[in-house]
Amino acid sequence: QLQLVESGGGLVQPGGSLRLSCAASGFTFSNYAMRWYRQVPGKGREWVATIDSVGGYTNYADSVKGRFTVSRDNAKNTVYLQMSNLRVEDTALYYCYGNAYWGQGIQVTVSS
Repeated sequence: QLQLVESGGGLVQPGGSLRLSCAASGFTFSNYAMRWYRQVPGKGREWVATIDSVGGYTNYADSVKGRFTVSRDNAKNTVYLQMSNLRVEDTALYYCYGNAYWGQGIQVTVSS
């Protein structure tokens, strides 16, 4: 059964850092590009970052460029999102996406 399970969210102060993880199972993880999205209540899901299947190509939304870094470890079937210099407006439910499946989402709250 294909699963994507996010972890690592929580509450952090503005300027702080968090690292999200997304553990994949049930498919050949190393064959697929992976993406991170986020969503706040009342708004559509916003694309955040993409990484190709081997980690050689990454792309970011302008809103997070220079602050977030996406990476992956194909030996661990895991994709990461390192978030630094977090802002209040980064508060959202964060989802990983791959092979046409979504994770369940993980809450990130940036607040003083």
